[in-house]
Amino acid sequence: MKPELAVNIEDLHQAARRRMPKVAFDYFEGGAEDERGLARNERAFHTHRLLPRYLVDVSEIDQRRTLFGRTYASPFGITPTGIGGLLRPGADLMVARAAAAADIPYTLSGLSTTRLEEVARVAPQHAWYQLYGARERRISEDQIRRANDAGMHALMLTVDVPVVSKREREMRNRFGQRLPLHLYLEALRHPAWLFDYFRHGGMPVFENWAPYGEHGSSAKAVLKGVGAQFPVSDQTWRDVENFRRLWPRPFILKGILHPDDAVRAAELGVDGILVSNHGARQLDVAPSPLEMLPAIKAAVGDRLTILMDSGFRRGSDIVIALALGAKFVFLGRAVLYGVAAFGLPGAQRAIAIMQHEIEVTLKQIGCPSLEVLGPQFLVDGDRNFPGPT
Repeated sequence: MKPELAVNIEDLHQAARRRMPKVAFDYFEGGAEDERGLARNERAFHTHRLLPRYLVDVSEIDQRRTLFGRTYASPFGITPTGIGGLLRPGADLMVARAAAAADIPYTLSGLSTTRLEEVARVAPQHAWYQLYGARERRISEDQIRRANDAGMHALMLTVDVPVVSKREREMRNRFGQRLPLHLYLEALRHPAWLFDYFRHGGMPVFENWAPYGEHGSSAKAVLKGVGAQFPVSDQTWRDVENFRRLWPRPFILKGILHPDDAVRAAELGVDGILVSNHGARQLDVAPSPLEMLPAIKAAVGDRLTILMDSGFRRGSDIVIALALGAKFVFLGRAVLYGVAAFGLPGAQRAIAIMQHEIEVTLKQIGCPSLEVLGPQFLVDGDRNFPGPT
């Protein structure tokens, strides 16, 4: 299959599954515990329906959106996802290049396998950085300095990882440990992935943490160093205040689900929040971000910018989130499937699919511009319309 033959994100999903060994694919695909949260994230979109309005001039559709002073071609960007090099070597740079070419923002994960300075170089107008707090705050402060020096447009602090979650797929696969024999044998059925993996030295390194280790720069040594620093169970609003002071450009909190936390963020001068449940990889019984979006919007209004990720598989999903109050959304697995399956062309294809589906959806509902998109285009189970008279 060629990337241009993929007609939707599910096609890329299946292509990625075929190319990758189970142990690697499961790392990106899986969630916490029973993985009900994964299903909940996607199912939340199915409870909303878009109500078409016809006889509207939709010959020209404007899906541009201005975010933190910059206008992007579409109302979505790429959310941070760690260990991109496990998908294929250079995956982070491929997705960054695809995002820049499509004129949308790309957020590099704090647990990426590419140095933030490299991403800033290949996507200088579109690169953001995600910060995972370290137990030694000096490390976090130095990463903020590096991101600032590199010219990253925004800083995204992840707040929803106070503890390592129970990801049972990874436990069964013994991810990061010596693999069971049956998984070694299964991996042999994916020779292209194996060739790339070993040709580039095996397990990739968390490059942005390598400068802070004391045990060498091998993947194993850096991983040990990260494990000594992360997760941070005593990260508090005091850290948010400190990081806000250190960062001069847009500052976003990723992982907010409670309206009161959104209000607190606004009070502290945070520029935006990413409503997220970490792609259902942390707390399996947490609500979906889409469920919480209306309450958060009602609580903070326009006091800060509301972003959202988790569960997006269709352009219509993006339109629904925007209609419910999100200013911008961020995609994770949807684009990872593309880069895992086909590299740079796959990432480009995933973005193009979403852009096309947004355009088709907006034309179908009679909405020529995102500026007029709102809840009036939604019909939910508790909203009734009178019949003909």
